[in-house]
Amino acid sequence: MKMRYPILLGLLCCSFCRLSAQDTLQLSLKGVIDMAQAAAPDVKIAETALNNSFWRYQSFLSNYKPQISIGSTLPNLNRAIEAITLPDGRDAFINRALMRNSVNLSLEQDIALTGGSIFATTGIQRIDIFKSDTNPGSVSYLSTPVAVGFQQPLFTFNPLRWDKRIQPLVYQESQRIYSEGLEDVAFQAAALFFDVLVAQLNQEAARRDKADADTLLEISRGRFEVGRIAETELLQIELNAMNADASVAESQLNLQTSTERLRNFLGIRRAVYFELDPPSSLPGFDINPEQAIQYARMNRSENIGFNRQLLEAERDVAEAKGNSGLSVNLNGSFGLSQTGGTVGDAYVSPLDQEQLRLGITLPVADWGKARSQLEIAKSNQELVQLQVEQERINFEREVLIKVQQFGLQRDQVRLAVRAYDVAQKRLDMTRKRYRIGKILVTDLNIAISEEANARRSYINALRTFWLAYYDLRRLSLYDFEADRPLLRQVEPKR
Repeated sequence: MKMRYPILLGLLCCSFCRLSAQDTLQLSLKGVIDMAQAAAPDVKIAETALNNSFWRYQSFLSNYKPQISIGSTLPNLNRAIEAITLPDGRDAFINRALMRNSVNLSLEQDIALTGGSIFATTGIQRIDIFKSDTNPGSVSYLSTPVAVGFQQPLFTFNPLRWDKRIQPLVYQESQRIYSEGLEDVAFQAAALFFDVLVAQLNQEAARRDKADADTLLEISRGRFEVGRIAETELLQIELNAMNADASVAESQLNLQTSTERLRNFLGIRRAVYFELDPPSSLPGFDINPEQAIQYARMNRSENIGFNRQLLEAERDVAEAKGNSGLSVNLNGSFGLSQTGGTVGDAYVSPLDQEQLRLGITLPVADWGKARSQLEIAKSNQELVQLQVEQERINFEREVLIKVQQFGLQRDQVRLAVRAYDVAQKRLDMTRKRYRIGKILVTDLNIAISEEANARRSYINALRTFWLAYYDLRRLSLYDFEADRPLLRQVEPKR
């Protein structure tokens, strides 16, 4: 539905003529929103938060990939008198002078399915015994060509498996929160746009009213001098003129304040004047409530957050169960090793070595601590389920209310436009009749008040309609005008 805004455009023309093009930004509502979503400080904060979430997710993914590391000790020098156990079992203080060097390469892989890990390693050690009066000195090597092993906890909580289910939801939720942040910026930009627009219109209306009040004051003074009006009527006209002066000053202050807020929100550092173009038309489409709710379910972070909360509560119960009973740890390894006086000898005919260890922990008496923790986890899970169910209902109800308000507000704008046109025409006719002495000043004051009220109602209706539209976009993350979702992604900083 096309809407005409001749009054708004006319009121804005005077402001533009006072400033140079260098200091003026001519923007529409969409232009302000695009500028805000491109460079507003709030957007930079949202991008930084998303980038942080991306790298936390990458850190999580690395837990499921092989970890390769190189360790070395180069050198470990020891020259000291130490207590040494002799072959016959006695201890004696011996002057020792030696150096150890070692290097190893290891690979470790966590297993999300079982919660255990496997590893493989290879390395070599060297010991240099320095020559002394009692020791001729020597060099020896210990090689470990290969060693493999595993560590496996049994009957315990497996955090790797749960993280694999929860952390992807956390990252998806952060992506949706970023898109919601951009729509929050759009909503705030729209609100600030109309704050400035209303302030500009009020200022121009105040100046127009002042000019009319000054003209009427001059006419009334002339009529009073010839005795055509009473002094009380002249005083009323003078009071109207003074009120018009006060309104001009107040409107100027409000315009400066709203302009600064919009400028700061957009991240503009220089002093500018905004020449704002009011929306020339209202969207003519209707929004189906069920579709809006469906879009909100698909796009909003709340839906992912609800699933994440339920999984986290289920995880807490599993953790309480896993930590309250029998705990078994199974460790095993197999490797090859050999010693020699040279590096080559240390790799000849390596000997095998095996280790297997089973550790069992069974709580005998904890005075009900494990059971209490389990019952707390179950109670919290039930509470989360109830809260999530209620939050789903509240969220969908909010979307439904916003859709209903959107249609009602469009009707309100239509009525406000017609009322404003009628009030304008009535005020023009009333002023003309007062100038020729056909009506009293009280009738003129009534017409002025009605026109001001109609103007405020119209502007407020226009503002409320567009804010309702962008609020609905924010709640559903869907552009109903372009018929597309508003899910956005940003490349992480590498």
